[in-house]
Parts: sequence; C-alpha cells; structure tokens
Amino acid sequence: MIFQTTHIPRLFVLKNPDASHRDKTETLRHWRAPFFPALREKKATRYAGGSLLIIISVLLLFFIFGCSKRPAPRSTAGAPKPYKVMGKWYHPISDSKGFRQKGAASWYGKDFHGRKTASGEPYNMYAMTAAHKTLPLGTYVSVRNLKTNKKIEVKVNDRGPFVRGRIIDLSYTAAKKLGIVGPGTAPVEIIALGTPDTSKRGNKGELTYMPGDYYTGNFTIQIGAFTVLENAQRLKVKLDKTYKNVYITRYDNGNELFYRVRVGRCNALEQAERYEAILVQKGFEDAFVIAE
Repeated sequence: MIFQTTHIPRLFVLKNPDASHRDKTETLRHWRAPFFPALREKKATRYAGGSLLIIISVLLLFFIFGCSKRPAPRSTAGAPKPYKVMGKWYHPISDSKGFRQKGAASWYGKDFHGRKTASGEPYNMYAMTAAHKTLPLGTYVSVRNLKTNKKIEVKVNDRGPFVRGRIIDLSYTAAKKLGIVGPGTAPVEIIALGTPDTSKRGNKGELTYMPGDYYTGNFTIQIGAFTVLENAQRLKVKLDKTYKNVYITRYDNGNELFYRVRVGRCNALEQAERYEAILVQKGFEDAFVIAE
C-alpha cells in the first residue's frame, strides 16, 4: 500500500450549557430537593450508571474498530486478489477483456518523427499508430470522433499523452483521417480490439483480434515532470513524508531530458485509479495513471 494514514477517532464532543440554563437547572434542583429527596438520589444513581455504560460501550467500540486489523477478504479461485486503499478493501473486476474509454484525443507529428517509442519502434507520423497511458503495447483500438462519428483503427505502440484529461495521442495520419489535425483535440471514444490473430481473417480479408487483459500489469501514478533535477528531487522529498514508493525516472525525448516523479506500484488498473483520485483530492491535480 502506498499511503500512510493516521486515524484518530473523534468519539464525542461535549459542550457546556450556557450560564442562564445552568442557573435554571440548579434552581429547579434545589426547589425539588426538600420534597423528593429519594427521587433525586435515584435519578442521580441512574444517570451515573448510564454514563458509565456509555463510556464502556465507546471504549469497546474503539477497541474493536480502532485497534483491531481486519484480515484480507478471500478471493475466489481464478479471480484477481482484493486490494486495500485507505483502509478499505476492494475486489477488482474478474472479467477484464473489455475496455472502453471516453475523453480527449490529441496528436503528435514531425517533431517526434523517427524517434523511438515506448515499444522500441521508431515513431512514424504517417503510420496508423497511437500512444496510450495504460493499454498493453501492441493493442489495436477503435477510435471514434464523438462530434463527426468518424472512426479509425490504430495500433498502440507508445505511452502518452502525459496530460491529465487526454486519453490518446494519435499519429499525424490517424489524426488527419479522424479530422482533428486542425482543432488539435477532439472528444473521442476508444474501444480496445485486442491483438491481431494472424491465423484468422474476416470474410473480406480484414484483421480479426484476440482480446487481451487490459486491467492487470504494472501501474504507477505520475505526479509531475521536470527538466531540472533539483525540482524533481524537491517534490520527491515532499511526497516521501506521506507516501511510499516515490521515485524519479529519466526520459529523453531527443531534445530535452525530463525527470518524472512517480508514486506507487500497483498490479491492478482499478487500484491505481483509486490512488490517482486520492492524490488529485490531496491537491496533485495533474496526477495520472501510467503503465510502466
């Protein structure tokens, strides 16, 4: 688990009554005392016993829920293992073949042409390829422009876009066919198709795909990227005070060297996304999940 938290239960907050109410209570008690002494003693005993019972109950609840550790819930055979985030257990989805996502698409062109991608292949701005943050490299996806309903298929061979809110970076040709070269971005829906099944072809010779597992792997959360190492180290020191598994990776895009600050190591995409949401709530608004 990447987060360290300190839980201090707030049991009760007791407020003293104001002076006028206290004066009235004392006056009423003194007025009743001569006439009902036995009743007054009985009430006092009952109230004392009730207060003691409340205190014991609270301490018992605190012991049960505050001090004890709940064991990990059992998972069924073949299902992903449950994971814990901020003290709460979650069960990952067991059927991980389908992947559908909506968000903004962008594109990258000649400035990156010929440079090595995350897959090791050189980037070809004229090929039908794309970059995605988490999908396995080599996965083919269908991309539909939600404004024009145009649709294309591309191969994921790179990582990115490294901007929160954008879900896919298209090659120049792919972006041109989808109609987003001019505006630069567009709302899209992407659907993972899988990897090509070379042993099968469709009736018209088109590719058929084998679905993959898009929800398990090695995931982390990127907090920021810097061209100055000292800035990255300063952020790392700050994060180290609260979170575990904080580290810096180097990335050379051919023109500049970037130092990326990342936190956490997760085997389930769902778990990484929950951590991402927590980090955003904590003020790291540019945080996003990325596959390693």
